Amino acid sequence: MTLPSRFQKEVHTHLSRNPQQVGPPLNLNESIASEKGKPYNPQQVQGRIKEILGKYSNGFWVSKLPQIYRELYKQDLPSETLRDLETWTHICAVEKTCSSSPSELLLYPAKEHPTSLSPSPFLNSDLITSAPATNPGPDKPSPQQRRPSTPLTRSGSQSPQSPPCSSSSSSSPSPSSSPASLSPDLKQKLEKLLMKYSNGLWAHALPKLCQDTYKTKLPGHVLENLDLLSDICTIDYPVPDNPKRAILYRRSSAGGGEDENCNRRSSSASDEELRLRKEVERRLSNYAVPSLQIPKEEYPSVLVIEAPNTNGVLLRYIGEGYSLAQEAMEDEMRAFYGSDQNRPTTVSSPSSGQLVAVRAEEEEEEILRGQVCEVTPDKVKVYYVDHGFSEVVNRAKVFELHEKFFKLPFQATKCKLAGLEPFCQEPAVLKKFETMATGRILLAEVLKRDETPLVVLYDTSQDDDLNINAACIKALQDKTLASPLQVNSAYMNVTVSSVCSDGTIYCQLPTRGLSKLNQILESIETYFHTQVTSEFLVSRPFCGKGCLARYKGRWSRVEISNLHGSRVLDILFIDVGVQASVEVFELREIPPQFLRELAAIPPQAVKCCLADLAVSVGSWTPEVVQWLREKVLNTTDCSMKVAKVDETKRCIYIHLFTDKNFHDPARSLNQQMAQSNLFKQQPDVILTSHSPTKITTNPFSSKTSSSSDSTSSSPTSASVPAKLHPRRTLVGPGGGGRGSTPPADPAQTSSSPASFLQLPPLIDLPPAGNNMDVFVSLACHPGHFVLQPWRDMYKLVVLMGEMILYYNKTEEEPVSIEKNQIYAAKIENNWHRVLVKGVLTNGLVSVYELDYGKHELVSCSRLKPLIKEFRQLPFQGIHAQLAGVKQSQWSEEASIVFRNHVEKKPLVAQLEAVQEASNPWDRKLTVFLVDTSQEEQDIWMHDIMAEFADESSNEL
Repeated sequence: MTLPSRFQKEVHTHLSRNPQQVGPPLNLNESIASEKGKPYNPQQVQGRIKEILGKYSNGFWVSKLPQIYRELYKQDLPSETLRDLETWTHICAVEKTCSSSPSELLLYPAKEHPTSLSPSPFLNSDLITSAPATNPGPDKPSPQQRRPSTPLTRSGSQSPQSPPCSSSSSSSPSPSSSPASLSPDLKQKLEKLLMKYSNGLWAHALPKLCQDTYKTKLPGHVLENLDLLSDICTIDYPVPDNPKRAILYRRSSAGGGEDENCNRRSSSASDEELRLRKEVERRLSNYAVPSLQIPKEEYPSVLVIEAPNTNGVLLRYIGEGYSLAQEAMEDEMRAFYGSDQNRPTTVSSPSSGQLVAVRAEEEEEEILRGQVCEVTPDKVKVYYVDHGFSEVVNRAKVFELHEKFFKLPFQATKCKLAGLEPFCQEPAVLKKFETMATGRILLAEVLKRDETPLVVLYDTSQDDDLNINAACIKALQDKTLASPLQVNSAYMNVTVSSVCSDGTIYCQLPTRGLSKLNQILESIETYFHTQVTSEFLVSRPFCGKGCLARYKGRWSRVEISNLHGSRVLDILFIDVGVQASVEVFELREIPPQFLRELAAIPPQAVKCCLADLAVSVGSWTPEVVQWLREKVLNTTDCSMKVAKVDETKRCIYIHLFTDKNFHDPARSLNQQMAQSNLFKQQPDVILTSHSPTKITTNPFSSKTSSSSDSTSSSPTSASVPAKLHPRRTLVGPGGGGRGSTPPADPAQTSSSPASFLQLPPLIDLPPAGNNMDVFVSLACHPGHFVLQPWRDMYKLVVLMGEMILYYNKTEEEPVSIEKNQIYAAKIENNWHRVLVKGVLTNGLVSVYELDYGKHELVSCSRLKPLIKEFRQLPFQGIHAQLAGVKQSQWSEEASIVFRNHVEKKPLVAQLEAVQEASNPWDRKLTVFLVDTSQEEQDIWMHDIMAEFADESSNEL
């Protein structure tokens, strides 16, 4: 069907295929302390089991219940409980598996039978379209990502979307002796801090947060005995050898409350929603239209209709089940109402709020669903519930809506733009949004799945993804407060604030904006010093968000440029041009009273390049960069002359002077560098463009580290195609617990890594014939793919975040690189554990990612030694081949089919055999792979691939 342009733009050619990312789960580990001898209290046990099932809504093995109970409540599960479970049908459901073993029972939450109002066939009488019902949290798995479950015998690991319970792999280190309790006031303050970080908070951050937020010192014994906090939070130790590197998760209160990481779905509407339904419900039909559900993808495609304000942007979702279903329905409506045998019945007495079928006023062949707004003697004003606009039509064109067309939810819905809430009705913001977004298909990052979801919109149609939210904020900037740069103009009292490794420099010029900025930041310093509150902690970071972070001991403006999981992120200090990697607890929201003034001040860091140099930016050696830094970073009286303004690259080409003698070109640093030997010997390798800011003396707080990538580097993801990934690098699913197998004993040769570094232990595997939950990170063909254990996957996320914080703050130093040795390597925006496969003569190194199974080429400057702390977690990538098929060569067609079925997907692997090797990365498994995401039946991959094997045999 082709709709008229006045109704919508064509959307059928743009169907999003973004696979949903699997984010790191919460973890509810705690140290264990049992209490025995207490009488059996069935009511208490039932309440606790209900709480456990609330956290693990996907169910778990009954055999795991005693362990989970002991870890959460510090008591042994009463033995009578297992006997009574099957009778507590109001609390839980016990399901028997195919196995005859009584220990192999599955425990699920009791099935609920809520009585709820049928949704109104329309939302309200003032033409607000059908809003989506409250969806599961952002981590709720889609059917494609539903955790492998029965009828297969499972390994007993918890759902990756659910917080993993404690296990031997992450048990609590023994605490030292300390006072038995904390004051209620301190616990209340700590609980408020934890409420701001729903994805967990590092324990080592507590002292700084307490000092900054409450101006009180955290008692030293708290970190020595984290069990003191066990009644307000759960504790996980992802780095078992370092008890201070624990993660704290706030316990869910009995009364509920928002927890974005819980896999719970509200079974009843809110009071406000019920009130709204009662107000607008008009029983003009016996049929109800279902509520629109937010797509399960984290990055759905949307068609923006209009935005009366940024808190109510009207849009439609694009793709299967949404725009495609709507087009199919409207094709059917056109055929139904255009048929002679189904002569449509006009509505004799239309009333406000009634759902009807409408023949469009200007496009006679189109029949659309509408809601009556106003009725006059011969005209009816209708609102098209799937297209989001109103029209006045002749009453003869309004027909009864047949029951079959009530099944599809109204497609026009609303969203709220993150970060623009205080400026939702600003004319400059709305004008910018209309220019950039209205009538276009964009990508939406869903941050919060509410009735009106909170989103960030991206335009991915160009080479560089454009953050629409951030661009709208920039529309508030007062251009008169920026640096007035003109060609051939000279400027004095210039401060060079940073020099990047590719030769780009950032300068501050004396302007009204800089003066005003310093005054406001000084006021913020005073304000934060006097305020005792946790409301300014950043609890929901997203790319493009503006906030504050410490730079050289002062609060400075930053923009979040990249996220690594939920706790580590990259930021750009927009007024000095310095990049850094920090933990989320180091950020602060801008106080509301300063927000508008700061938004009006453009970034004060001017991006510059030195003009008239034979070697372009991006080709500078570390020696050249270091020479320039030593010349300018500690000089406060520089001057510059503008040679060229490049608007496309947003860069100013300048001649830079370390004094005020800008009249003499021979005194410029440009001339000094051109006449020196700095550029005489160029290496074959070209350093990556947009490289990092490196400062000899670390200007940040102890946890802030200078980053080695810029915001404009091309993002990629293990889960989302690079083109559709808006400035966000996700570490992707990994996992694997701490193996109990002793470290491998490879041959002690000169090429053996063991002769240099102690390798981590091997991943524990189940016995042959048992199942394990896995994620396929890479698939070439059935004879070669790479698995990651799904169990404890958050540990790899934690590890990579720690590597980012550690390596991004270290200075570039020469590293001796040898083949077959283990290193840390910067690949895109993440640090990976790699094995060097070869050292090339052009300065590039061939590496193998030990946790993901990919081969990459990186610059030798991006390799660092892999320190001991990052060699504790077993390497997560395991080579595997498919069992049940006998084939040595696979066609390209067969390989593509296999990849489409397994790559980047969570599956169940049934272990057939293990081929051990001297090195962990040479270990190989033979497994059956099963996709359990379908409700009807499980899909065994060897059954699919057997057809290709048979075809190959017939050809032979």
